[in-house]
Amino acid sequence: MSERTIRHSGPDFETLFRVAGVTGWLYAADIDSGREVGHGADEPLPTASMFKVPLLVEFCRQADAGLLDPTSRVTVTAGDRVTGPTGISAMLDDVTISLRDLAYLMIAVSDNSSADMLLGRVGIDAVNAMLAKYGLDSTRVTQSCRELNDSMRTDTGHGWPYLDPDDIARLSSLDPARANRSTPREMARLFGLIWRDEAASRASCAWMRAVLNMQVWPHRLASGFPYDDVAVSGKTGTLPTLRTESGVVEYPDGRRYAVAVFTRSFSTALNQPRADAVIGTAARMAVDHLRR
Repeated sequence: MSERTIRHSGPDFETLFRVAGVTGWLYAADIDSGREVGHGADEPLPTASMFKVPLLVEFCRQADAGLLDPTSRVTVTAGDRVTGPTGISAMLDDVTISLRDLAYLMIAVSDNSSADMLLGRVGIDAVNAMLAKYGLDSTRVTQSCRELNDSMRTDTGHGWPYLDPDDIARLSSLDPARANRSTPREMARLFGLIWRDEAASRASCAWMRAVLNMQVWPHRLASGFPYDDVAVSGKTGTLPTLRTESGVVEYPDGRRYAVAVFTRSFSTALNQPRADAVIGTAARMAVDHLRR
């Protein structure tokens, strides 16, 4: 544990998560000073759609290097479409769109079809090489959205929804040894790289920050900071019993905090407002602790 970690008189995250009906893991850090607080911060966990953040970073790095043109256009056909409730995944007709607009949809509304089209251009190996370059050794991308969805059907023998505890126990997508994975500390570190202009060029990092700030979901991380002068940017991830979000909270005094919260719910129900809300509550407790 780093000497900068808050060791004593910290927030009681364990009780907070338990009362919300989840097991939780968290890491938060002041992006500029490095002051930090964690709860199971180095636990390997499935990332679900948060894998789209390292994909976004590597997309920008390749654009910076001239390996791809972010304005080039591709057509997403019915055969390319991946199951999902948002974006191109929910559309019926072929869509012609630029690579950078695919990246926007991948983050802002977590569009699976956009993510897989982009992953096909960028490459899983390139994403993982970037993660290794930054020393994010517990973070890896192993599968596309299509592969993840297919694995759940294979593991259970049926399609969505997955509500039976025995089915959920079979899901390889929830096993960090086999699925897209990271830790709370490393997800927050990746956001810190973006906010300090270290993940790509300054212009690309500024664009990533803008896109991450456009994420539409207010029910998790942002719910803990309901203030007009506090900006919350982030990316959620969701799988059966898994609810996560990583991002950055920026205060009007200029201080900024990278936060990652992962939860696994005790219940298999699809709708669990307390499990969503505790992500924001835990993040707020962590940030308040760092600001004191």
